[in-house]
Amino acid sequence: MPAGRYRNAALFVLLGVLFGSSFVAIKAGLDALPALFFAALRFDIAAPILLAYSAWRHDAWRPRSRADLTAIAVGAATIVAANNGLLFLGQRTITPAAASVMYGLNPILSPAVAFLVLGQRLDVRGVVGILLGLVGVVVIVQPSPETLTSGSTVGQLYVLLAAAIIALGSVLMRRIDATLSSIPLTAWAMGLGALLLHGWSLAAGESVAGTAPTTALVLAVLVVSLPSTAAAYPIYFTLIRRIGPVRTNLVAYVVPIVAALTGWLLLGEPVTLATAVGFCVVVAGVALLERHVVAAELARAARWVGRR
Repeated sequence: MPAGRYRNAALFVLLGVLFGSSFVAIKAGLDALPALFFAALRFDIAAPILLAYSAWRHDAWRPRSRADLTAIAVGAATIVAANNGLLFLGQRTITPAAASVMYGLNPILSPAVAFLVLGQRLDVRGVVGILLGLVGVVVIVQPSPETLTSGSTVGQLYVLLAAAIIALGSVLMRRIDATLSSIPLTAWAMGLGALLLHGWSLAAGESVAGTAPTTALVLAVLVVSLPSTAAAYPIYFTLIRRIGPVRTNLVAYVVPIVAALTGWLLLGEPVTLATAVGFCVVVAGVALLERHVVAAELARAARWVGRR
């Protein structure tokens, strides 16, 4: 295996750890902070760091066209504000493992949204893959007249809606011919998204009065803001450039494993049988939807093992 593949594999695993640990840190921080304010604080810290990085690494790091401004606005409203606001609201009542599995539906929802918004065709196997993913959601949520109004079910639906919105935002961003590269565009969207989240927090009547900055709270905020946002996003976009968006987004199926293990070790959060089964069903749906990529990766791994 070439050295470049080792580096990409290491970055892929690291990205799964960074994103997976964020679910546990979010859950820990929500014990003290209001959800929307916490989501905004994540980008208050991360956006200036990424903007400084963009100014250092990119000559063209400022928006220069209407398309750039449109892309920033769409990314801020969907991928940053609505997505994170709903994710943090949902995690108030569900475990990190369940949240990460629901959120991991993004690779399945993106082709479905692309079909609805852009008219991109899906074959029969692709449709079956999407349906399998939705079956996995049903297994996790276990909807019934009694559970549909419970806090945990509402939290799961919030996270599912967050995954749908980030899928919509990603598809809409494809239609915008922005001149900014990915990291500067993301940094500006984070900054604007933080403002939108603060406005949402104020409209919802959230308050942080009397919140004591304990060591656990500060650590949770820093984990979410620095490694899981300011560091993870550049790694994410680096992998997209090196191995492509489809393979990179398969990290969504490493994240629940990390979230479940860290949630169990650090918070004592149980992993239910329904969450585990639902995760397996969702993975089966993704494997069917992205069968060409999965087959190519398995063939490449088999060739490497054969050369050893």
